[in-house]
Amino acid sequence: MHNETDGNTRICGLIGHPLGHTLSPKIHNMLAEMTGINLVYVPFDVQPERIADALPGAQALNILGMNVTIPYKNAVIPFLESIDPLAEKIGAVNTLVRDEKGNGFRGYNTDMTGLYRSLEQEGIGLAGEDVILLGAGGVARAVACLCVMKGAKHIYLLNRTMEKAKTVADEINAAEGKECIIPMRLEDYSGLPDVPEKYLCIQCTNVGMYPKEKAVVIDDPSFYQKIHTGVDLVYRPLKTEFLKLAEASGAKTFSGLKMLLYQAVEAFELWNRVQISKTQADQVYEAVHEELQAHTGLVLIGFMGSGKTTVSQILAEKLAYHCLDSDANIEQQQKMKISQIFADKGEAAFRTLETESLRNLAEQKERRMILSAGGGLALKEENRALMRQLGKVIYLKTSPQTVYERVKEDQTRPLLQGDDLMGRIERLEAEREIFYQMAADEVVVTDGRTPEEVADEILRVTHLL
Repeated sequence: MHNETDGNTRICGLIGHPLGHTLSPKIHNMLAEMTGINLVYVPFDVQPERIADALPGAQALNILGMNVTIPYKNAVIPFLESIDPLAEKIGAVNTLVRDEKGNGFRGYNTDMTGLYRSLEQEGIGLAGEDVILLGAGGVARAVACLCVMKGAKHIYLLNRTMEKAKTVADEINAAEGKECIIPMRLEDYSGLPDVPEKYLCIQCTNVGMYPKEKAVVIDDPSFYQKIHTGVDLVYRPLKTEFLKLAEASGAKTFSGLKMLLYQAVEAFELWNRVQISKTQADQVYEAVHEELQAHTGLVLIGFMGSGKTTVSQILAEKLAYHCLDSDANIEQQQKMKISQIFADKGEAAFRTLETESLRNLAEQKERRMILSAGGGLALKEENRALMRQLGKVIYLKTSPQTVYERVKEDQTRPLLQGDDLMGRIERLEAEREIFYQMAADEVVVTDGRTPEEVADEILRVTHLL
């Protein structure tokens, strides 16, 4: 049974910038529904200049708790009422919990406790392990602290820049009063000592994320012969090149999706003082795993001349999706050009044909499709609902001047015939803007961008690669 929002509903959320398509609302809202807790979780996109206002604002609005993501995991610390010792040691927080007196928020780092819990669920312990960490950024530093706290035997920190690896190692070693972290240049991986049970290797960089999904920190197969388990903290894509190479060497492999799940589970438990069972966590994991694996269609909307047809063709090639143009589809079905349909049957009849064609596509339930939608499709509420059934709707936003330059020589567009072409474009775009915004899951500006650049931006915001 779905929770219903009422006067007793508590609010939690995620602050970051930009947020895009985050999985956190799905995870937390599923947990709330499972546990019967009257809670909703929403994203809060906070501009950098307003971060100082975010926590006092949340306090004033009686928000129960928040997660914090890039770029604010350090920036919020000065505004906390208190901080958990683990988060203080790591130097970053990702979960804010209202303190007992209600004076503010206490900061926690459930990224690391979530990682540890996810490893435990897979039967991987850190105590007595020989560990390789790839990278020396903030995430690697936090994982190194976790490994030290949980009793790893040896921890090798490999990074392209030795100076950075040494800085992290020196800081942690000084705090522990002994040599826990051994810094190494990345290219010196062949010098890693042989160990009886091989290494646990945790990939802590963003290498392998789209748009560089084919990239990998180390591409030498001999390196992967040294490890028994490879963990990549990246989860988009679910199987990075790092994980593919580790798997090919016979190692166990795990993506960062379990870490994402369990950092959320631990935050939910802190906010609500409940315990989430493994069965419940597994159900949520299956749901988010399925969402990441789903082959979602794309619908490109926007004014004529926004580049929908060209961009959809580029996307179809990159994704191996079927590409379809709504106008071309109607022309094929009616065996006549759009201009002729307008002339013989009128615009109202054409709009009816558009809806019928869209309804047929939705009924076919083809998932691996990119639809380049006619400029007027988004005007009808029924069409907007049908487009959402086909997949994510992307609005290609283009200025009137750019549209004018692209279509001024085109005599095939019925709505642009007559005098004062620029004025017609401006009026039509102004009328349609609100409908494009209502239909869109994402807005991508095309001015000053090549079709290839627009396609890459769509892939970035939709996480399809």
